[in-house]
Amino acid sequence: MKVRAYIEKTLKQRKMHMTLLDPAKQPVSIAGAIAEKAAAAGTDAVMVGGSTGITQENLDMTVDEIKRRCSLPVIYFPSGANAIAQRCDAIYFMSMLNSRNVRNLIGEQWKGAPLIKRLGLEPISMGYIIVEPGMRVGEVGEADVIKRGDNNRAVGYAIAAEFFGMALVYLEAGSGSPQPVPEDMVSSVRKNIAIPLVVGGGITDPEIARRLCRSGADIVVTGTLVENGDFMDPLREMVAAIQSLEIRS
Repeated sequence: MKVRAYIEKTLKQRKMHMTLLDPAKQPVSIAGAIAEKAAAAGTDAVMVGGSTGITQENLDMTVDEIKRRCSLPVIYFPSGANAIAQRCDAIYFMSMLNSRNVRNLIGEQWKGAPLIKRLGLEPISMGYIIVEPGMRVGEVGEADVIKRGDNNRAVGYAIAAEFFGMALVYLEAGSGSPQPVPEDMVSSVRKNIAIPLVVGGGITDPEIARRLCRSGADIVVTGTLVENGDFMDPLREMVAAIQSLEIRS
């Protein structure tokens, strides 16, 4: 089954959790062990990517080790065309819609598209929207970050993504953010689009994840949660909080 079809099928039943691993943040063996534990905790997929420090070597080695240690879908979450995860199951073919630099809107995408096509990677189109504070991804992506109270602007970008034919919308507060995307912003976006809504950044507590899902997030992404050693119990609680919620039509 293609990854997009897997996501769509799962979302007909319940919300989803995905674990994000940054190849630049830990040795390959540790990344594989984290993925194995995350799979045991019930996460639905592993995303691989980061804002800086990604090379073809550390990317390929990390993906290979993750796939050796678990059978979950592995999705590349790219920072640019400089490195393409050749052995991932899919790639988010995404545009940072509120970047001030055209490179992040379409420049890296036109460079990477021919290689993605030759490799036969499954592209999943995504509108990527950076919300205050944005953290490192906002800085690297030169994002004109959406202020936390500016729901109308978030809605506008999300509708534009849907009109462009994108498969997913991703609201991103940034890895390590002290606050997640506001619940009322998530709710406003959810009410105005029909495609799945992904939310990430600053989500470290199961109750926060539950509230975001009830506000309209379909997929919750966590990364920092698994970077600090003994994470199994918190991750199990996080996954259970998300997956217990059904999709409301």
